[in-house]
Amino acid sequence: MDLDEAASIVSVSPSATGAELNEFLSKRGLMFGGGHCPDVGLGGFLLQGGMGWNCKNWGWACEQVAAIDVVTATGDILHCNSTCNSDLLWAARGAGPGFPAVVLRFHLRVRKVFAHMLSSAFIYPISQYRDVMKWVLEIAPLYGRDTEIVAVSVTPEGMDKRCIVPLFLTFQDNEENAKAALADANRSRPEGFITEVVNKPTSLAAEYRDQANANPPGYRFAASNAYIKNDADVVSVLEEAFTKPLSRESFALYFAMSPCSRKPLPDMALSMQTDHYFALYSIWKSKEDDLTCKRLARDIMLGIEAHAEGAYLGDADFQVRKTRFWTDECATKLMDLRRKWDQQGVICGYLDVGDQSGTAGLANVSEWCEEKW
Repeated sequence: MDLDEAASIVSVSPSATGAELNEFLSKRGLMFGGGHCPDVGLGGFLLQGGMGWNCKNWGWACEQVAAIDVVTATGDILHCNSTCNSDLLWAARGAGPGFPAVVLRFHLRVRKVFAHMLSSAFIYPISQYRDVMKWVLEIAPLYGRDTEIVAVSVTPEGMDKRCIVPLFLTFQDNEENAKAALADANRSRPEGFITEVVNKPTSLAAEYRDQANANPPGYRFAASNAYIKNDADVVSVLEEAFTKPLSRESFALYFAMSPCSRKPLPDMALSMQTDHYFALYSIWKSKEDDLTCKRLARDIMLGIEAHAEGAYLGDADFQVRKTRFWTDECATKLMDLRRKWDQQGVICGYLDVGDQSGTAGLANVSEWCEEKW
């Protein structure tokens, strides 16, 4: 990793993780809004768009890609920025695994680290799902620009029943501002919680540890996601996903995306977003349970899909489900660029079933691959 402190640009390999990058940057008073899970590599994370720390306010991580260095299908090494090979930079911000070159280096804009991070969490019985989710939806759009808001359906440590847990994480310069940022949530949260932890001091390192615990090694996963339409009855649409019995390790996640979702996106491949992001992670231990757990995840998503605008590349499996990952205009432009830069299909594509999409790339349509189930 190389840091140009004057320009606030860090140059990093795609193989580095967000946790590794922030460990490097934190020693220099800086940070990057990388992925929440500590072992996620920057290459895939950024090519998919990058739903990183406080994405609802700071925007997509790929927006901070100032330039890339790539190897093309013909073996040429190119530097790509806004004035040189700009179409490849456009594609690198949201193309996903079908990016038609191999990235050697990302050049990323970084921000100053925040001296005070506090979190508040409220654990409710799942029977209070509707009241709690309604509150989250009401308070999220009104919140300050440095606070991340999620709601999780999970079985908390030390408990034996599924709960709904709203989480508020704020990034501030001092303790007073951090406490003020969480005050509305701490004051207005619904009654009936099992327990609450308010104004808890935390750090990126601590948050990475929590994320690692939520995604245990040695387990089997089926993940899917959707951008719920802005005019949908979100509470009702997600009710089954949040309340249906799943394995202890499984969880469902709602991520508030407004106000970022209401701002015009820069000109880049990433072009799909709404105010409401949902992801489902079915997690289990034994191979014998594969079919049951995968079908459960599919059945839940089938009920949600009719209310979805599209999906995020980062929590998608193209061998199981395809959907709208881009606006139609950006999808057409992206697949044209794939054919321009890799006419023979030298670079790895989207790896759908049988790699059928090939050089043509993914069709921007909803389709379940039933043979995988």
